[in-house]
Amino acid sequence: MLVLIAAHAVVAAVLPALAGRIGRAVWAVAAAVPLTALVWAAAHAPDALDGDAPVERFGWAPSLGLEVVLRLDALSLLMVGVVTGVGAAVLVYGARYTEEGHGRESALLLAFAGVMLGLVTADNLLVLYVFWELTTVVSFLLIAGRGKSREHRAAAEQALVVTTGGGLAMLLGFVMLGESAGTYRISELVADPPSGGHVPAALVLVLLGAFTKSAQLPLHGWLPAAMVAPTTVSAYLHAAAMVKAGVYLVARLAPGFAETAPWRPLVLTVGLASLLFGAWQALWEKDLKRVLAYGTISELGLLTALFGYGTRNAALAGAVMLLAHATFKSALFLTTGLVEHHTGTREIDRLSGVGRRRPVLLTLAALAAASMAGLPPLAGYLGHETYLHTFWEAALHGSGAGGAWILAALLAGSALTVTYSARYLWGAFAAKPGVPTTPAGDPAAERALGMAVPIAALVAAALALGVWYPGTTALTEPYADTLTAEQKPYHLALWHGLTPSLALTAATLAAGLALYRALPALGRAGERLPARRPDAQEGYARAVRGLDRTAVEVTSHTQVGSLPVYLTVLLLTVLLVPGTALLLRDTPVSAPPLWASALQLPLAVVVLTAALVLAGTRHRLAATLLAGAVGYGVAGFFLLHGAPDLALTQFLVETLTLVLIVLVLRGLPAELGQRTGSHRVRRLRTAVAVSAGAFVGLLAVVLSAARGASPVSDYYAEHVKEAGAHNVVNAILVDFRALDTLGEISVLMVAAIGVAALIGALGGKRAIRARPPAADRHEPTARWAVPHEPWLPEARELPAHDRSLLLEVLTRLLFPAILVFSVYLLYSGHLRPGGGFAGGLVAGQAFTLRYLVGGRADTVFRGPLDPRIVAGAGLALAAVAGLGPLAFGGAPLASAVLTGTLPLFGHVEVATTLVFDTGVYLLVVGVCLKLLSAVGPAQLTAGEAAAGPGGRLATTAATTDETGSRDR
Repeated sequence: MLVLIAAHAVVAAVLPALAGRIGRAVWAVAAAVPLTALVWAAAHAPDALDGDAPVERFGWAPSLGLEVVLRLDALSLLMVGVVTGVGAAVLVYGARYTEEGHGRESALLLAFAGVMLGLVTADNLLVLYVFWELTTVVSFLLIAGRGKSREHRAAAEQALVVTTGGGLAMLLGFVMLGESAGTYRISELVADPPSGGHVPAALVLVLLGAFTKSAQLPLHGWLPAAMVAPTTVSAYLHAAAMVKAGVYLVARLAPGFAETAPWRPLVLTVGLASLLFGAWQALWEKDLKRVLAYGTISELGLLTALFGYGTRNAALAGAVMLLAHATFKSALFLTTGLVEHHTGTREIDRLSGVGRRRPVLLTLAALAAASMAGLPPLAGYLGHETYLHTFWEAALHGSGAGGAWILAALLAGSALTVTYSARYLWGAFAAKPGVPTTPAGDPAAERALGMAVPIAALVAAALALGVWYPGTTALTEPYADTLTAEQKPYHLALWHGLTPSLALTAATLAAGLALYRALPALGRAGERLPARRPDAQEGYARAVRGLDRTAVEVTSHTQVGSLPVYLTVLLLTVLLVPGTALLLRDTPVSAPPLWASALQLPLAVVVLTAALVLAGTRHRLAATLLAGAVGYGVAGFFLLHGAPDLALTQFLVETLTLVLIVLVLRGLPAELGQRTGSHRVRRLRTAVAVSAGAFVGLLAVVLSAARGASPVSDYYAEHVKEAGAHNVVNAILVDFRALDTLGEISVLMVAAIGVAALIGALGGKRAIRARPPAADRHEPTARWAVPHEPWLPEARELPAHDRSLLLEVLTRLLFPAILVFSVYLLYSGHLRPGGGFAGGLVAGQAFTLRYLVGGRADTVFRGPLDPRIVAGAGLALAAVAGLGPLAFGGAPLASAVLTGTLPLFGHVEVATTLVFDTGVYLLVVGVCLKLLSAVGPAQLTAGEAAAGPGGRLATTAATTDETGSRDR
């Protein structure tokens, strides 16, 4: 299972690049992956249906008791069949339906199939939640498309907001359930469910997440809005996959919690209300896809009620209807796409006579609609018969709570389903009086055939599930048997004789057709009514506007736009909460020695003096240099305490930060602004700052003295040679705590891209200006005798007053040496101070030197290599190196030491974590290049200098706009 999920992700990652070479054929490559998963599921079906569910375990965070557990049982098998079977059909359809963006669309649909595969096989609540939210992210990308349409963006945002909000509530419910049960394994939780305490509240939160995902009333508005997405997305996400995730969750937990209040009343109320509302609303929609969308809301409500009812026969009906709905609703969505492809519209009022032109398509749609309406011998008929029989018996014998009311709602919903099924067929294919025959396009025959074949396959599946009911029984009964059985277990068959359920089926069919005939009169009567039906979109819009107004009101009092105020509030909170606890401590603390080395005294004088002077300086550049002095002094303390790695990193970070800040300061006034606040306010700030500093110092002393256990550094020092290293710090970064490092470098890259994008976005309005040439400032300037052939060729583009012969010579000589030194630090980090991070920072210093001499004219910054590619390649290399051990049966981020004998070198030992460290090196180099290219040019080119200040501003704005465009 894990390999199949990974295969979906890997193939999806390469599809965009592959699409440039093979075009539409990329869809066939994508379809092969879910087809392979379907074959795998079929091979394991006997074990899953017999109760011997295949289980795969994978250590996520073993020290925290977290693990990825995947399990294929009877219910998971049903959903895997739906996800893979319908997914393959949709991907085949997409090859002929999609006009452009084959790589992106096929990759996202395939990635979604992989995420759904993980969701329906997850046997851990937290793992299920991870896949749950991944479906939300991918669906957002699929609905929004490339973001060209505001309607697409709004629909994607609405789906994201609603389903993510429900998912967060569900996560809280998961945590409450897991803590109450003492396990997060779903199979164990259902087998021995907890009761009392927080369980009822937890179930409400979990069901809230399920209702949002399955578009249940009143949280259904996002699904009709999402019909702006392509037909492939609607047929897969909104008919067969994502919207069934909520139904799947209800079915997964029902065996353990159906008897726990308030489970059953809640699922029945919401499910049956959605059944009736969705079916009624489908009668009045003019867009074929919206008819199907509201029909989907109705049928998902039916599935929620059937699975949530918690009895064997109801669950059997739910399982059959789940399979039936996936086949007929996906087929009808794909049919709608083909109708739109032929005619250019899907508006009912504009379609006429399509059935005569496309008789084969009409036949396929009629069979799918017949299954939706519950006609034999299709799969929908088996499901309708089962639930009508179940609740007829419950109402007749009083064996279930509210059996009569449930039966009445199901009968009404079934009749309405017949009505909108007939309306869909009439709207899409009938010749309407007064409406001219819809002109058909002239698509290539093979393209139309390629779109019709998946529809035929889905309709054939609906027919086979009905005719071959013994096979359907074998697929659905194993799950149903896990719930409480009624006195008379029901078994699937096309003919049970003249039974009450058959009479009820005939009655719903007659009532639905009669209502269909009466629709025109009902529509005219409804137009005369002053009241309007509830509008979910209007409700969502009002909720969003209300939230915005509330946010504005709250932030107007809390976000005053003053950084000193924010910092004061934060520091006061720290002083009041942990500071009070620190003062009330009972642990005695002995006074530490004032110093351990005489060299600490001058360093302390430097740090304290620089900090005091910094607090009073009013010059920006002076403040920057003083802050750097404090950092260098702290690095000296690291060095004295035997931490050369920390000292080296601190020196490098301070140097790079200092250069970047100075480059940014060019666009700001030399002097800081006027002091703000009265004398009382400034005294308050001073008191808070001094108190916070004293608190931090006291906290460090107390925590050091209160340590009872042996420090973790002892463990690292004892096991460092197991990582093939002698440098404990580097071994911690790339071996013992490699997961932390991977997360940190990911954050570093995201932050760097965000900063660069922000600078680029603001560049057009507030360009970072270099100081104008000395000739424009009318200031005396030292002139260097610069040769005509500069040491750095790119420097010839700079005016003479911005060039330094000494710096050019030093850069020409030192640049390659610094790069070699950075590589040396990378490869020597396992043995002595250094490593990927330090090496990357040293390389960043080398590129900074080139930047200061040649500016953006330097070949490094003008070349074809994008810094984002360097950083992204580093992150990808680190991630691949971390996942590499899985291919050899090891744990992720595990390391191995490779030994051997090489000519000239002799005995060599190399740790595999070196690959991970190389990824860190590349990422840091890429981030440095990105930041340098984002802060603006270091010097004026000769052309810009000649253009003067006005030309300089225009050029800088153009440069920053180009940078912003690349970031966007």
